Amino acid sequence: MTMTKGRIERVGAIGFGDAYVYIREEGISAARAAGGWPAEKAWERQFKRDVFARIVQTLRRIGWSVLPWDESDQYKAIALNHRTCSKGDLKGQLEMSGRCIKFEMWQDVTLSENRNGGRYDFGKEARMPYLLRIEMERARLRIRDYLLNAFTGYVFEPSAPKIGLNGATALEYAKHSQRSSGHYVEHLGRASFNSPSNGFTRDGVAIEDGAKVYAITRKGRVVYGAAYYSLNGRWMVVTGKHGVEWADHRELYAACPGDPRVKRNARQRRQRIEGEMASAIKAMKFERAAVLRDILFPGKPALFAIWNEQNSLYHRAGTCGYTSDLSEAGKFTEDEVRGWDRAPNKVIALSSEAVPA
Repeated sequence: MTMTKGRIERVGAIGFGDAYVYIREEGISAARAAGGWPAEKAWERQFKRDVFARIVQTLRRIGWSVLPWDESDQYKAIALNHRTCSKGDLKGQLEMSGRCIKFEMWQDVTLSENRNGGRYDFGKEARMPYLLRIEMERARLRIRDYLLNAFTGYVFEPSAPKIGLNGATALEYAKHSQRSSGHYVEHLGRASFNSPSNGFTRDGVAIEDGAKVYAITRKGRVVYGAAYYSLNGRWMVVTGKHGVEWADHRELYAACPGDPRVKRNARQRRQRIEGEMASAIKAMKFERAAVLRDILFPGKPALFAIWNEQNSLYHRAGTCGYTSDLSEAGKFTEDEVRGWDRAPNKVIALSSEAVPA
């Protein structure tokens, strides 16, 4: 197709994701406000002529096959805004939705984790064979460069840095995360606190960016590093050149919270063992279930479940979530259920006679 000579006045942003390139513009809202539905549709048609068509042209120039959407019979209403693409073992889908265009690539050469195919895998780039990854990168770079040259107001939004030996350091990652947040405040150098308590550790010490703190990770380990505020009370703790952990302000300490070699994972441990015990019962491996029970509850104490009459479900381990299966219900000792035997909850002894109908 023949394209207009010279650069075109359009404003938008281009960015990369996991094996995809996206284009985003903001003009559709102004068109809708000025002329309603007809003006919005006219803006979309022009967006498709100017941008979508140029991406199709660029892909064909570098050897891609661009065909009508392979799901067009099933979704006829949106078929004209989709294209099925391929180049060798590399597959792709080009789609336009309102003010956004996305070209996503994937492959099915390597074994997929998702039973529906490589398109639905996480970490598509990391799973690609080397040559396919190079071809994927070439395709989106060509699209980016062409559009930046064709339109006067287009800009490229760099992806978040990846931590690693050939990538960013943990400190660079933390700083970029702060600056790229939509809540970034220039004079603070970070987002503002949602609540004054977000700026205090569990032991009541005020912290600011760069303060040295101890943190308990989600796996229960104690780490030490420099804290940088993220959002909603969450902090990034830089533990080394390429190490970063996320923690809530209630998981931060100015002083070491006891022996750092001891994991604080009693809750996670119990939930995991109770889950294994439920799996053993379902598989009729009662000897294994008995061993796990004795690990969790030495001395064979009386055990109870908590039934929620409002939801007609049992509480799971640690009263975290619900289940309709008694074998998956949390097991609690007499001390743990004290105070729970009131509406809408009911404490039930774990015996066949006591299970509610």
